[in-house]
Amino acid sequence: MGLSYLGLQLFNGLVSGAFYALLSLGLAIIFGMMRIVNFAHGAMYMLGAFGAYLAAKWLGLPFWWALLLVPLAVGLVGMLCERTLIRRLMPLDPLYNLLLTFGLALVIEDFMKLFFGTQGTPYAIPASLAGAVNLGITFYPIYRLLVIVLATAICVGVWFAIEKTSLGAKIRAATENPTLTQAFGIDVSMLTTLVFGFGVALAALAGVLAAPTTNVTPVMGSDIIITTFAVVVIGGMGSIKGSIITGYLVGVIAALGAVVYPPIANTLIFLIMAAVLLVRPSGLFGSPEQVAR
Repeated sequence: MGLSYLGLQLFNGLVSGAFYALLSLGLAIIFGMMRIVNFAHGAMYMLGAFGAYLAAKWLGLPFWWALLLVPLAVGLVGMLCERTLIRRLMPLDPLYNLLLTFGLALVIEDFMKLFFGTQGTPYAIPASLAGAVNLGITFYPIYRLLVIVLATAICVGVWFAIEKTSLGAKIRAATENPTLTQAFGIDVSMLTTLVFGFGVALAALAGVLAAPTTNVTPVMGSDIIITTFAVVVIGGMGSIKGSIITGYLVGVIAALGAVVYPPIANTLIFLIMAAVLLVRPSGLFGSPEQVAR
């Protein structure tokens, strides 16, 4: 087994980790603010990929414009779902919204199957990002390197915005004590809608970035969302830092694990999750108070 092959697998793991990090970050933000486990998150990831494809096919929209506009459009869809569906069940047991978002994911997926079939379609890599670059230990596609860099920058930016800015302070305050936050004149209702839309937009952004690396299909969201939930659990439910770091770690461990012992590649992440939960039930970066709140 050569160093070049290991390097290739390492970078493949970082690319997978970039998608896990963006998806789990969106899930963590939504759960942290609303205590909702959003099972429709994978469907929003799929809508992001299809949005990029349809924008190019019907509107001739370049990749860079799709990267900006498609997450905004899907985020608006998420906000509409929060306002018209999810909000109505918020006073009830969280299980109701879990079932609602699960059903919503199935409806969206079947709707896309009805119009686009199950085979999927390719989405071309932008011409300006085609080709590969020599990294010393291996040659690697330029586009995939962009995915790693861009996803990392977005994750760090979101962490900084939530942890270090006044807007982030309002979000954290609304999470801890919405009634008191409302008394200070902050519109918690609108803030909740915006946070849900932003979390969904992160999933759509991951979908747009993933479109040139895979076949765009209606089931691509359900294929990745189970692993993403495992990432969130390992990192700690609602933990922003945990979602980002664990996303990349899981991607790299799964890729390198497939090299060492391929038969265990699909189950390795869940073995790690079980081991972490036995030692730290709240996750690597979570806290019991954060989960129980």
